[in-house]
Amino acid sequence: MSAALEMRRIYKRQLRKPDGRSLVLYSHAPIDVLDAPAPGDGTKFAPNPHLRWHPLRGEWVVCASAKPRDPAIAAEVPRAGWDIAVYEDRFPTFFGGAHDAPRTIVPTEPARGVSEVVVYGQESKPLGALPLWNVELLVDVWADRTHELGLRQDVAYVHVFENRAVEQRPHGQIHAYPFVPQDVARELGEQQAYYARTGRGLLADYVARELADGRRIVYAGSRVVAFVPACARSPYETWIVPLKPSPRLSDLGARDRMDLSRALKTVLLRLDGVCGRPTPYSMSIHQAPADGATHLEAHVHIEIHPGHDLAGVSTAQALPEQKAQELRRIEVILE
Repeated sequence: MSAALEMRRIYKRQLRKPDGRSLVLYSHAPIDVLDAPAPGDGTKFAPNPHLRWHPLRGEWVVCASAKPRDPAIAAEVPRAGWDIAVYEDRFPTFFGGAHDAPRTIVPTEPARGVSEVVVYGQESKPLGALPLWNVELLVDVWADRTHELGLRQDVAYVHVFENRAVEQRPHGQIHAYPFVPQDVARELGEQQAYYARTGRGLLADYVARELADGRRIVYAGSRVVAFVPACARSPYETWIVPLKPSPRLSDLGARDRMDLSRALKTVLLRLDGVCGRPTPYSMSIHQAPADGATHLEAHVHIEIHPGHDLAGVSTAQALPEQKAQELRRIEVILE
């Protein structure tokens, strides 16, 4: 168990499903659950995803089995006795037992790693509507999974994310990659170059400029700030950044994670409020690779992109200052 859980008195129980997949339960109360259910539809768990090299983009493409449109999350978790559940995906993008990638005209490799589903609670509430204590626990769980998965030999990067679709039961995902994704590597490279030139963190210096400007700030806590960046690529794009640079979520202190939770809930409530309805978004945690290095240049943060995933060159159709002002006008209550 990570130090983060011990300090916050969070209970954790690791179980094994009948088909061999892992189930990890987290709670503020002792966990006496012994049952690790699995869907009883007769589908055999025998995934074998693989990677194919894209020569023009210089990155790996994952080939995996298609998922059903509405995965049976309720059949994957116990009925009671837990606050947050994390289980190994039945249709994984990455799998530790992947083997024998097919030969083709481009290089291939087994897509080893881990794909997990994160169930936020026993009630089907979206992340922003969860009680504040539940969001705080979720951030602690993300930190624990980052630490635990990052120790695996087949993992190079831990990606915590949610692609919110309002018609599905709210849940998040964690993909532990056997490589560092191209976008992350590019971002890390910019931070490394800046740190080499100045001896300072790129994102920390950028946050200082956003705070000094003030027009795009959405949340300003004692340890965390959230803002629509001046370089936003889509309307209402928001970054949530700890003021103290830390390379990974698992490196943040308990108070930093608590303020991060408040910022996250505030931003999501304001996003739904300004749009007047539950809003689809892509949320991801950007952090340092799981390579054991210190990465003084890296600065963990959350990015939220409403409406869609970003790919290629984006064109912003609204001023970030205007969108940040619209978000600030939304009054929220954190419970």
